[in-house]
Amino acid sequence: MTLTTTAVLVPLLPFLGAVAGLLMGRRSPGFVRPLAVLPTLAAAVLTVAVAVGQGGGPATDVATRLTPTGSLPIDLALHVDGFAALIAVLVGTVATCVQIYSTAYLRDDPRYPSYAALVSLFTSAMLLVVYTGDLMVLLVGWEVMGICSYFLVGHYWETEAARTASLKAFLVTKLGDVPFLFGIFALAADTGTFRITGILGHIARDGLHHPTLIALLLLAGVAGKSAQFPLHTWLPDAMAGPTPVSALIHAATMVAAGVYVVARLLPVFAASAAALIVLAALAAVTMVGSALAALAQDDIKRVLAYSTVGQLGYMTGALAVGDRGAAVFHLLSHGAFKALLFLGAGVVIHAAGTNSLSAMSRMSGLARRIPDAAWTLGVALLALAAIPPFAGFFSKEAVLGAAEHAATGHATGIPGAAGWTVLLSGLLTALLTAAYATRLWLLTFHGTGPEVPDHGPQPRAMTGVLWVLFIPTVGLGLAAPLLPAWFDGRSLAPTTTTAVLGTGVALIGGLMTYAAWRHTHPSPDHRPSTSRSAAPPSSALATRTPAGAVALADDAAPALAEELAIVSHPPAPGAADPADPGRLLLGPLHRHAAAGFHLDAVYSALFVRPTRAAATLVRFLDRAVVDTYVAGAGAAPRWLGAAVRRAQTGNVQTYLGALLAGALVLAIAAVLVATGTGA
Repeated sequence: MTLTTTAVLVPLLPFLGAVAGLLMGRRSPGFVRPLAVLPTLAAAVLTVAVAVGQGGGPATDVATRLTPTGSLPIDLALHVDGFAALIAVLVGTVATCVQIYSTAYLRDDPRYPSYAALVSLFTSAMLLVVYTGDLMVLLVGWEVMGICSYFLVGHYWETEAARTASLKAFLVTKLGDVPFLFGIFALAADTGTFRITGILGHIARDGLHHPTLIALLLLAGVAGKSAQFPLHTWLPDAMAGPTPVSALIHAATMVAAGVYVVARLLPVFAASAAALIVLAALAAVTMVGSALAALAQDDIKRVLAYSTVGQLGYMTGALAVGDRGAAVFHLLSHGAFKALLFLGAGVVIHAAGTNSLSAMSRMSGLARRIPDAAWTLGVALLALAAIPPFAGFFSKEAVLGAAEHAATGHATGIPGAAGWTVLLSGLLTALLTAAYATRLWLLTFHGTGPEVPDHGPQPRAMTGVLWVLFIPTVGLGLAAPLLPAWFDGRSLAPTTTTAVLGTGVALIGGLMTYAAWRHTHPSPDHRPSTSRSAAPPSSALATRTPAGAVALADDAAPALAEELAIVSHPPAPGAADPADPGRLLLGPLHRHAAAGFHLDAVYSALFVRPTRAAATLVRFLDRAVVDTYVAGAGAAPRWLGAAVRRAQTGNVQTYLGALLAGALVLAIAAVLVATGTGA
């Protein structure tokens, strides 16, 4: 089988699995899990085969005319290079882990057949985006992912949070997709083709007539899909969906698609210094703002969601300084440890019966109850905090090294301002990332109080997947010397300056959080007062009975704990736990950070309320003016008909009298007219 055929089968197999799962899900439930796992697993194996066959050699680029359009043709094009090959491996691996994990996590869910089919379709769409060489075909996969995310985020549609989150995710991403579509059309009109290789060739030869406009239009779509400021607000709310869906969206599909598209089209952005500065500024605001918000969240999944927003900011920052190799390297390593973090969080939620960190901090023994999740989550958090020698350290240092390179003027065509912006914000974010990673670990696994409820052993399909993802989380950084041959040839090795600074600020952030936790945490021999009249001290809040936890039967599906936790523990910005070290670290800023700096309220005031007011006005005009006119137009003939109907009595004498009266009136009128004429 040729490399081209193998690559074509990669997105096709999950698609066929999705179709078969939808058709056979209810009729043959025994086939649902094999149809969910096996096609995705086969696609993952084929992505490895494609990566081995492609290697770091010249890109494989083949195409066939899909349809004539009368102007710019649309080609069914395949483009596989080192970037595409490795990202496809990431997508296939994470999707397979998610499907296996879901067989246990959602084992009793009546909607599992449709869920599994949508995950397969989601995977197929992302693989199409990765492998295609035509922007219009890429747009198809881009939009299919948006539809799949709407249904998957709203999987628990019985809850208000899931319904609202799915609608918000759909609308916000569509808001970015409109300018993205115009950007594709403008780029094709400028270069004369939708083929990515043709576009890049045209830019190398002749440049672009409107590079800034095109880059900013494309950037709007990327900001929506990859949850970058100011269109990032949908991603934390999307945590209302099942945890495996969160892992898939955050690690390997939807949010990664935007970064990948910018990496593929980086010469378009590099053609405009203004676009690079805008990209760097958005990356800086996204990184720092999301890290501050993560430090104030109580929901474990919302902490990870804001973490994803910040790590995507690192990737867009690397692209802003012109190093797509560093961006894709961080995309790969982040995909591994973020999938591990989310899937591990699912195990934690099942074991603790809550998604609230403050509730977990009032439990003891959680690490003993779920040792697999405790160990793997600990390593994943170290990778997130960029502590050597884990994967996150090498990829994040590659980003900071690229920013330093641009800031010192060694990157041709890259504004120094973009380099300094990314470098300084990246170092500050490294400190904050280590802080919220340490906080999550301490509140989750070092709580005090009653023993954590026993919800039974964790399914092996869930814990086994954690150890699979543990391997790249630990070892992917060691592949850094090999990756330049797959990418653009630039070194990805950490530089001394950024490595020392990055690791130093990360250690400072972790130690500061630990000190704050020790300050707010009660001593081991502390026992809360049993007197009802005695008011407990603030530190005693850490030993109260767990709030927000739910009790489950031993044989209950893990997803049930999450669904009940969503209902019983809605987000409550500003309701800070005094024993939370994040409250001490952020001070007065904590309340604003917990609410995402009130961006939702700002958008509601600027866009939602005026739109609703306009809709109310239109409804009033429709009812009071248009409906009145229509009703009046029908009422006049009705009144005339009613008047005429009164004359239809059925009495012959009345008719004759009316006839004679009418004749008399006509005669008198004729005489008057004749008399007037004669005069």
